[in-house]
Amino acid sequence: MHRTGNEATVALAEAAADLRSGEVTVDLPAQTDAGVYFIGVIHTPWARREDCPHRGRRDGPVCTIEVDPRWREALTGIEEHPRLQVLYWMHLSRRDLVLQRPRRNGLLIGTFALRSPVRPNPIASSVVDLVGIEGIMLSVRGLDCVDGTRLIDLRPEHATPGT
Repeated sequence: MHRTGNEATVALAEAAADLRSGEVTVDLPAQTDAGVYFIGVIHTPWARREDCPHRGRRDGPVCTIEVDPRWREALTGIEEHPRLQVLYWMHLSRRDLVLQRPRRNGLLIGTFALRSPVRPNPIASSVVDLVGIEGIMLSVRGLDCVDGTRLIDLRPEHATPGT
């Protein structure tokens, strides 16, 4: 997400207000080291982070993964895989916390020792059930992200011979 100078200042102030006692942040590098191609967008019933489940469930709501049309051919054969790994970008997560205090236990824990969406590179992974496919639209169960989350990649849960 690109922010103007004023929006970035407001976002930093809001982020500082979100810190729990003892949490530690770091200054982020001035630029990133690599680029990512978003290959689609995920549609879910959740508009806000706090509305999302902590983990996707196999009996959760059917969500839609809309793949960018340029990647249509990359979906060839995906219907042969009932479970998919979905990688996506958690664009609403802060990226500067190194020590976090999870609500569930109140202990200070390092970011890399948690499944928290707050990470230097907010990449999430869910394994979902493929419910159906219509063109570039995949219906799945098992997601846990906000509506409009950008898709990074799709792959079968486990490779099968020849794939």
